[in-house]
Parts: sequence; C-alpha cells; structure tokens
Amino acid sequence: MGTVIAAVSPAVVVPKMLQLMEKGYGGNKKIPQMVMAGASVDDVFVIVLFTAFTGLATQGNINATHFLTIPSSIIFGVLGGIAAGLILSLIFTRFHIRDSARVIMILSVSFLLVTLERQAKGAIGFSGLLAVMALGMTIAKKKYPLSERLSSKFSKLWVAAEVLLFVLVGASVNISYAWKAGTTAVLLLMAVLLFRILGVFLSLSKTRLNKKERIFTALSYIPKATVQAAIGGLPLAMGISSGELILTVAVLSILITAPIGAAFIDLSYKKLLAHEAEN
Repeated sequence: MGTVIAAVSPAVVVPKMLQLMEKGYGGNKKIPQMVMAGASVDDVFVIVLFTAFTGLATQGNINATHFLTIPSSIIFGVLGGIAAGLILSLIFTRFHIRDSARVIMILSVSFLLVTLERQAKGAIGFSGLLAVMALGMTIAKKKYPLSERLSSKFSKLWVAAEVLLFVLVGASVNISYAWKAGTTAVLLLMAVLLFRILGVFLSLSKTRLNKKERIFTALSYIPKATVQAAIGGLPLAMGISSGELILTVAVLSILITAPIGAAFIDLSYKKLLAHEAEN
C-alpha cells in the first residue's frame, strides 16, 4: 500500500524500500519503513524551506512562521492520514466495492489531503505527504490483503505518471546553460550529499542498528527525484533571477543521485541487511 505515496514522495526510495519489505530484508528492525518515513518527513522540511526562501527572493523578507509549521505539519499530517485511512477501511469493510473504484476513492482522498496543505495558514501546518503515507499505512494495517491488491494497481498508474512528470521537467531545461553550470553544480551536489550522509549516519549512532545497517540507511537517502522535479521549475516560473540555475541544479540532482542511489540499494541490501528468516 505504500506505493500510494510514490506520486508525492521520492520516486526511487519508496519503490526500492517496498521491494525490500516484500523480500524480507531489514524487516526485523523496520529499516525500510524507517527510510520511507524519514524521506517523507525530509520532504516536509524541503518544501517549508523552499517556500520560505522563495518568499525571501520575491518579497525581500522571510516569515518566521514558516519554520513553526514544521512540527505542526508532521503532527497534523500523520493524524489526518490515520483518520482518513480508518474511514476508508471502514467503508471498504461495510460495502462491497470493486478494487478499481477503491483506487479512485483513495486517489481522491489523497488529492484532498494534499490540497489541505495549501489551505493551512499561519503557524498551523499540514503535510499532505505524510498524510497520504499515513493513510496508506493505516489501510495496510487494517486490511493487508486488500492493500496488496491495490498496490499493484497503483504501481501501474505510477509508471505513466512518472514518465509524464520527468519528461515535462526535462523539457524545461536549457541544455546549454546546464552544460556551463555543470561542474560547479556537480561539486555542490557532492558536498550536499556528503553532508546528508554524515548527518543520517550520526543520527543513528545511538540506535540499535548495527554498523552495516546504519551505512545502508545513510546511503539510501542519496536518491532525490520527485520533489526536485515538482518544485525545481517553480522559481523560473515565478520570475526569480536565478530560476534557471535552480532548475538546472534540480535536474542534475535527479540525473546524478537517482541512478547512483538505486544501484547502491540493489547491490548492497543483501550484504548490509539481515533477512527476516535469519532472525
């Protein structure tokens, strides 16, 4: 059921973690679930900071309430998603509905939850990303066999949506400009990735994860894709002077981190994670 999140969260991390869950790797310590949840919370910070800095670039000032929305976005997003998941689970239990209709209902509620994020004002935030994730997890918890069937349907939908999203972003890139900014942008990305990996590794130092599992978790955060694709072109559309540079860096981050991260996960999970059968 976690595939529902793929439309609004990292396009590489979520499918890969779902595959690990199906194969039984890292499940004893819930490592795939932790990575997916962390990736979605990370997106909350990214979007909040993006909103704050675009406001600074366009209006010349930054509103401190943007940063206050981070904890409320997480709390209300999770609670809203759980509530929506419980209501849908109850409906699916009491009424006989075809799986295709259930997919449409879940999509409709998911779009509604994402829309609610735009309606949150002041210091009260709402994370549509976490809400959709909590919705999917709640349905999986209450009706697991159903969630397995729906996951396959959402996976098919995501194939078309993924192509559309990245083609549109790629069509917006100025290739000649990207070539000129390439070296500096790549160095910036490498520095940011190193800082990110070290931060995740240090944050797990006091947990029950062993060294191999901490390394896997830290390096699993390398891929960045869907959020960058979704917001990378906004500064250019808003008329910000550095909008073209921002879009270029966003696209380069996708081209560099997505294949590297996906390859790492595929090649390392058997060596770094324990199989549930071994425990």
